[in-house]
Amino acid sequence: MNRIVCLLILLFATSCNYFEKKKVYPEDLLEEELQTFNWNEVDTYPTFTDCEYMTSKEDSKMCFQNTLITSVNQFLEAQNLVVSNDVNDTITLKIKIDNLGLLEIESINIQPETIQEIPEIDSLLRQSLQHVPKIFPAIKRGQQVTTAFELPVIVRID
Repeated sequence: MNRIVCLLILLFATSCNYFEKKKVYPEDLLEEELQTFNWNEVDTYPTFTDCEYMTSKEDSKMCFQNTLITSVNQFLEAQNLVVSNDVNDTITLKIKIDNLGLLEIESINIQPETIQEIPEIDSLLRQSLQHVPKIFPAIKRGQQVTTAFELPVIVRID
C-alpha cells in the first residue's frame, strides 16, 4: 500500500508541469501568423464598378482583365493605324495597381517588327490605359494592397 501511495504522490508531483502556463509573446504570435500567409494570393482582385457583381474570385479576375483588354483594344482601334506590312503580335504589359487603385505600367514587351511598323505603339498603349474606368484595389485580409499583373494585348493589323 505504501508503494502505491508513494507512486501516486510521485505522479502528482511530476504532473504539475502540465498545469504550468506558457508565456506567449505577441511577437511570436505575429511571426507564426505571417508564416501561414500566402503572399502571392489576394482575397479580392482589383475590380471595376462593372465587375463588382462577380461572386467568384476567378470570375472577378477575368472581368478585370477583360475590361482592361477591351479598353486598350477600343483605344487602339480608334487610332486607325496604317502599316506597310501585316502586324500580328502579342504585346505583354506588366502593370501594377497600387493600394489606392492607381495603375502604373512597369514594362511593355513588344517585338521589334511591331515597333518598326508602329513606332508610336508604346505611347499609344500608355495612353490607352489612362482612359480606363476607376479601379478599386485588391484586398488582402481586409486591407487594400498593391498587385501586379501581366496583361497580354493582341495586335493584329492586316
